[in-house]
Amino acid sequence: MDRFSASEQGLGYIYQPRFALLKMLEMSESTSVLIEKDDDLDFVDASGVKTLASLKHKAVGDRITDLSVDFWKSVNIWIHRYTAQDRNQSNLRFFLFSTATVSSDSFLRHFLPDASRTDLEQELWVTAVDALGICQSKLLLPIQEALSKFSDLEKEDFFARITIFDESPRIVEIPAIIKGKMRTVRREIRDAVYERLEGWWNDLIVRLLSGQQEDPIHNHEISDKLSSICEEYTPENLPITFRNLLPAEEIDVESDSRVFVQQLKALGIGSTRIRNAILDYYRAFEQRSAWARENLLVSQEIELYEDRLVDEWERYREVVFEDLNEDSAESVLIDAGKEVYRWAELGSGNMTSLQIRARVTEPYVLRGGFHILANHRPTPRVYWHPSFLARLQNAVGAKP
Repeated sequence: MDRFSASEQGLGYIYQPRFALLKMLEMSESTSVLIEKDDDLDFVDASGVKTLASLKHKAVGDRITDLSVDFWKSVNIWIHRYTAQDRNQSNLRFFLFSTATVSSDSFLRHFLPDASRTDLEQELWVTAVDALGICQSKLLLPIQEALSKFSDLEKEDFFARITIFDESPRIVEIPAIIKGKMRTVRREIRDAVYERLEGWWNDLIVRLLSGQQEDPIHNHEISDKLSSICEEYTPENLPITFRNLLPAEEIDVESDSRVFVQQLKALGIGSTRIRNAILDYYRAFEQRSAWARENLLVSQEIELYEDRLVDEWERYREVVFEDLNEDSAESVLIDAGKEVYRWAELGSGNMTSLQIRARVTEPYVLRGGFHILANHRPTPRVYWHPSFLARLQNAVGAKP
């Protein structure tokens, strides 16, 4: 690897939220977490015990040795937190999670979770202080000075609170591990559920880091969100993932030449309502594509759904257009078209028969569905202005 590369450091920042999600799923629902407060991660359990966790995402093959900077930099942080909370009266634990491996000949192996300390010639805290004593690194001198202010009992208590978890999962390994814990989630939807859960989780982390949220994230919030996401993947439901999303390109009502937009312009619909229609079209179209990619639709489900929309539109259209004829004034035709469009935009949402599935009530699915039909090529399957189809055909026929 290029010695000037910052890839591992960059991965380290992304590693924190992903690793936090993994650990929270392994902990009690009463646990809460903060990020970048007293350490990389702060976990607090129901009894008030706080675990300060340092995370180290290292290059493949890295080792942790006696004077490993990663370990001692974490110790430096922990000493300050320990001192600030009355030392041995504090409720702190200190965890180091590293993707590196503790060297077999390092005394740090005695900090591993299942390590035995019976083969030590002296107490672990003494060994740690002695290791520091032979080092002349300026980086470690402040640690030596801080420890010199501790009594022997406090040194023993401090180092007894430390656990090293080496060979922790790397960032690319964590998604598979999390999905493996989703035993109650159907296997065919685990990828989609994980992506939704991590997206929601990352948004929460951004709120924490930006100061928009000060309270810790509670584990029961993760359970509730996971349950909520899974409920969208039942036979009566479909996930809604494009609410409030905007297209990549700026919406330009005036220059948009798509047929469904031209239909609305033919009625004199205002630009704000047309913009809303463009958003509904975009969200519905992208949502359908997402459902298809995730194999959530049954055979011909979209086609049959569109047939239902067209059928109801035809019924309402016939009622509104019943008294119109070829001599009707343009203003009358426009008013009739507006009435049909008003029904599609607002009134049709009250009809449960027009929901693609029983629990899919998101308005853009239905409204966008009508706009997709109004944009159908070569001929729109729904239209609003009574003469729109005839005028469209004449315009096409008039082309050389």
